Amino acid sequence: MCTAGITLAVALASLFLDRAARSDVAMTGELTLRGHVLPIGGVKEKLLAAHAAGVKRVIVPRRNLRDIEAEVPASVRGAVEVVGVQRIEEVLAAAFDPPLALAQPARL
Repeated sequence: MCTAGITLAVALASLFLDRAARSDVAMTGELTLRGHVLPIGGVKEKLLAAHAAGVKRVIVPRRNLRDIEAEVPASVRGAVEVVGVQRIEEVLAAAFDPPLALAQPARL
């Protein structure tokens, strides 16, 4: 299975659509060729770094939400909006303002 990061997918969508992603968003996660977002390691450190950098919204794989609840201090969780995603469509909607919607959901 090949994967690439959701950040790369958002950057490419931004480039091809000539539309900037939100500047207050950070994201992490692996993306399969079928559009599924896979969990990652080190989510606590990544969320703490995003908070320290002043990021308002962080997009993470939904399967990592449990890790965030267990490992990240409540003060950080309250200061940063954490968006759990499972598919690329959700990533694109959360990364752009107004939300970016695909014409038809991918059915692979």
